Amino acid sequence: QVQLVDSGGGLVQAGGSLRLSCAASGPSFSTWTMGWFRQAPGKDREFVASIQWNVVKTFYADSVKGRFTISRDNAKNTVYLQMNSLKPEDTAVYYCAADPGGGSHFGFWGQGTQVTVSS
Repeated sequence: QVQLVDSGGGLVQAGGSLRLSCAASGPSFSTWTMGWFRQAPGKDREFVASIQWNVVKTFYADSVKGRFTISRDNAKNTVYLQMNSLKPEDTAVYYCAADPGGGSHFGFWGQGTQVTVSS
C-alpha cells in the first residue's frame, strides 16, 4: 500500500525558512505525482505545490510562488517543500499527498505537520 509520512514543521518567525519532508513507501514512486496541501484554522484545504514524475514539471499556488520550492529525490522516495520568506498567513497544517497514477487525483495523504509563523 501507499504510505506517506510527512515531517519538518515547526515554529518560525516571519521571514524565516522551513523544509518539509515526505517519505513515501510503495511501488514505482518515480512515476507518482506528489503534492503539498495545507489547511489553516477555519479554512478549507488548499493546494500549495505539486511535482510530476518529470522533476522540471512543478506547479505552485500563486500565494507561494517565488517563495516555496517543491523537489523530489526518487532514490530516497522523498518529496520536499522548501519554504522561504515565510509569512504569518502561511500558518497551517501541511499535508503531503500522492497520486500513484501520475495525475492530480491525490488519494493518499500524510498525517500532516504543523507550520506556525509568528509575526
